[in-house]
Amino acid sequence: MDIVIIGLLLGGTYALMAVGLQLQYGVARIMNLANGETLIAGAFSTFWFYAATQASPLYALFLVVPAAFVLNWTIYRVLILPLVRRAKNQGKLEVDSILATFGISFISVGVLLAIFGGEYLDYSYLARPIFIFGERYGLNRVVAFLASAVLCAALYLWLHKTRAGLALRAVAVNPSASGLVAINVARTSAFAFALGGAVTAAGGGLLSMFLTFDVSLGVVFTLKALVIVILGGVGDIRGTIVAAFILGFAETAVATLVDPGLTLAAAYVLFMIVLLVRPEGLFGRRTA
Repeated sequence: MDIVIIGLLLGGTYALMAVGLQLQYGVARIMNLANGETLIAGAFSTFWFYAATQASPLYALFLVVPAAFVLNWTIYRVLILPLVRRAKNQGKLEVDSILATFGISFISVGVLLAIFGGEYLDYSYLARPIFIFGERYGLNRVVAFLASAVLCAALYLWLHKTRAGLALRAVAVNPSASGLVAINVARTSAFAFALGGAVTAAGGGLLSMFLTFDVSLGVVFTLKALVIVILGGVGDIRGTIVAAFILGFAETAVATLVDPGLTLAAAYVLFMIVLLVRPEGLFGRRTA
């Protein structure tokens, strides 16, 4: 039961992180290798907010999320959109976007180092136990999980109950056909990329409530988000959320039963199995 509860709490916070990359890759068609740096920037900003105000880190989301949205919108319009316009096909766009965002990742690490320094940081917020089925768990983990669940549910409902959400889903399925029904594909893709960055930054803010972090961890979270997106199926939010819980359970089981140092290896083994057995992911559609 301990593995199940901890895996559930970890998977819930992973889900928000991976949904951000799902929006950027599944809708905007941009494989953003700087996704983890966005998450770390959100974590550092939340830490800064809490250290300065001693107010709940959840309040920091009202500042971090809009700032991340504007930053990612700017990155897309200035750096990514020219690549989209010149790409002759989707394969060329993926290669160009991977190289471009790989460079953005290094730039982001340098900027974060200059602003926040290279030391490991954490802070104590709601660092007291709560009992679930007689076992002790950190209250900060539970609060982060609940906040992530609310945000994921709100995003899912928005995508499926609003016209703007319908436009995003249409572009994810077929960008060319979407343009034929008066959807501005370039604007919708930019919005999806910016929204994905904002959601990722929110995930970083929630993870900072119970994790120790530094600038170098961005690449680790990028790879975990990629594992979750591929496992769940590109373009499907439901699959991303389910896959996040699967990864959370897998990492918790390995850390508890084998060795905590092998959790990252477990994620990559899971990734390789999915690529070999079902490359389109759990909820993905097979290519005809």
